[in-house]
Amino acid sequence: MKLDSLTKIRRELHQIPELGFEEVKTQAYLLNFIQSLPQEFLTVETWKTGIFVRIQGTEGKRTIGYRADIDGLPIVEETLLPFPSNHKSNMHACGHDFHMTIALGLLDRLTKKRPTNNVLVIFQPAEEGPGGALPMLQSDQMKKWKPDVIFALHIAPELPVGTVSSKEGLLFANTSELFIDLKGQGGHAAYPHRTKDMVVAASSLVMDLQTIVSRMVNPIDSAVVTIGKITGGTVQNVIAETARLEGTIRTVQSETMDVIKNQIERLAKAIELRFDCKTSIDFGSNYYQVWNHGKYVKQFAEVMDKEKITYMEAEEAMTGEDFGYMLKEIPGFMFWLGVDSPYGLHHSKLNPKEEALEVGVQAVEQMVRNFRI
Repeated sequence: MKLDSLTKIRRELHQIPELGFEEVKTQAYLLNFIQSLPQEFLTVETWKTGIFVRIQGTEGKRTIGYRADIDGLPIVEETLLPFPSNHKSNMHACGHDFHMTIALGLLDRLTKKRPTNNVLVIFQPAEEGPGGALPMLQSDQMKKWKPDVIFALHIAPELPVGTVSSKEGLLFANTSELFIDLKGQGGHAAYPHRTKDMVVAASSLVMDLQTIVSRMVNPIDSAVVTIGKITGGTVQNVIAETARLEGTIRTVQSETMDVIKNQIERLAKAIELRFDCKTSIDFGSNYYQVWNHGKYVKQFAEVMDKEKITYMEAEEAMTGEDFGYMLKEIPGFMFWLGVDSPYGLHHSKLNPKEEALEVGVQAVEQMVRNFRI
């Protein structure tokens, strides 16, 4: 498949971003393309809004897994591209349109020239939330076709086209969403003594949360507690009865995540006593760290060198990726694919260079064909 065909697919997928477990149009598009391929050695099964595609290898002694995530984000696109999102409140702002296109390009090549090993291509929903990797890992299809190794890619806006990057060990952090609701007693702004003000309580809790990393986490370790959104109140002269904090937790060590969550719960209880209110905490979606197996990262670097694709050593990041659950159960790795965009991931103006599509297909295909399991 040439670049013009890959570009066409990417642009069509870019126009139909859908949120986690709502990827109905996306699934239909993918199935339509898969059904256009030679079917003799393919087995296709759906799982919710995801898809499993199994290619029977010529020898078939081992199975190689490859995962592509398929959901979009609730972001209004501002790219000014001639092929913008048709779903005005959603956007493929994390490159999943690229990920899907590369996976389809891989299938196209593997059906034209069968691999030695079996290959399981997984189109996974809900990576951005609430998390599709863990339930997909527990599915009947995965139990039936469980790969011996598995890998995946993610676009990297900061890297040039023609470049890939990975590392042994930790690549992405453990992550958790954080939602805290506070409920007190509202009232007139002129009579604060008759109320329990949740704007003040929430503000105090935000400041308390900033002490967790600085005083509860080993300074040799790394962690992040960020509150990205605060809501509370209705109008300027009414004291707020409720408030809500929304944020994220990121840790390098899985044990540190437990420490931070326990401390958040303690601080919330302290706020209840201090402001005579009620709090509730929801840790939302939790993603396990992406831990790359060194054996396969080394093989990947060797294959990229043979393919004249520039390999760079990556740095670990506090980014979250639910592919970590798959790597927890199946050895493998994830790598970055350079796409050279001036705007980063989750930005409304993210605009990856489409020349990277061919590089991605080449990198993935050659890794599939050259895995030493």
